[in-house]
Amino acid sequence: MRTDPPEQRGFRPPRFAAVRRMGRALLGGLAIAIGCAATPVPAAEGGPIRVKILGGLAGVSQYVAFEAPFWTKRVPEVTGGRIHAEITPFDRSGVRGQETLQLLRLGVVPFATTLLGLASSDEPELNAIDLPVLNPDHATLQETITLWRPRIEALLRTRYNVELLAIYTYPAQTMFCQKAFNGLGDLAGRRIRVSSVGQSELVTGLGAVPIVVPFAEIVSAIRSGVVECAITGTLSGNTIGLHEVTTHIYRAAISWGVSVFGANQAAWNRLPPDLQVTLRQELTHLQEEIWQAAVRETEDGLLCNAGAPSCTAGRRGRMTIVEDTPEDQALRAQLLRDTVLPAWVQRCGNECATSWNRYIAPVRGLRATAN
Repeated sequence: MRTDPPEQRGFRPPRFAAVRRMGRALLGGLAIAIGCAATPVPAAEGGPIRVKILGGLAGVSQYVAFEAPFWTKRVPEVTGGRIHAEITPFDRSGVRGQETLQLLRLGVVPFATTLLGLASSDEPELNAIDLPVLNPDHATLQETITLWRPRIEALLRTRYNVELLAIYTYPAQTMFCQKAFNGLGDLAGRRIRVSSVGQSELVTGLGAVPIVVPFAEIVSAIRSGVVECAITGTLSGNTIGLHEVTTHIYRAAISWGVSVFGANQAAWNRLPPDLQVTLRQELTHLQEEIWQAAVRETEDGLLCNAGAPSCTAGRRGRMTIVEDTPEDQALRAQLLRDTVLPAWVQRCGNECATSWNRYIAPVRGLRATAN
């Protein structure tokens, strides 16, 4: 099960720039390739409205257990058959995550799940809600999203012509290490697997060495000594066998992996108003179900790696859970203030600092300084 956060700015695959330069012609070709139409249309006079959906990552519980059955079963049921939806995970559709927002903006894709870590390669302001060590637990992440959601809604609407309909999260990404540690302060000098520029900046701030390793290669990288620790999902790490090659796992989340579900505004506006209301209500329920599942999977991953009898979805290991401490809470606050937030502002720009200070700083007491 893959629940790794996607790459952010600084790890942008080179093909993305080429896609943007090639413009509408190539994007139009993508539309034909994936079979997406920007406008929901009836199959025949009086027939159901047919819509195409790009979902999240294939093979993970968010897509398999929630997104896919929601669109293929729940939506036809609650709309009395008036909407017929087809959903495809974006990573099996020929569309790269970095392209999704542009495809939505142009109307090539009418509805899509967009991973903010990928979208932030082009729009780093979007991923302010999931900066490393900003949200050590689920409750804090929920608060951050509540604070930042108005900014995301405005940004998506004005810059991308996208209507925000839901915000999802994958389970927590945390630290696995093959040698004992009592907290983040013990990790200086260690080689640590990362998957994003934000994680890389955090690890550098710890005095450790960040190394980008694909998710599928984490275990072999640990075995061969390429890395000594890895940041990844509590349960997904268990799935690939990290509990067999590491001994300690950190309880607090480093980051999560947040995504948004949105619609091209023109496509959304073509739906009858009553169906818009129904979809908004049902997507709110879907959002809550996905959040609850993320909480369960995060905790179950910890329990399984530690070998607890209550483990349900993974394989039981014998790892030690490194509990959160006041010392680590103070260190995370320092890293956020001195390393993570300034680096994000550097990438994002002064407008991002202004937005942070408007939406998040009043509650969190942490102001961003413009460059």
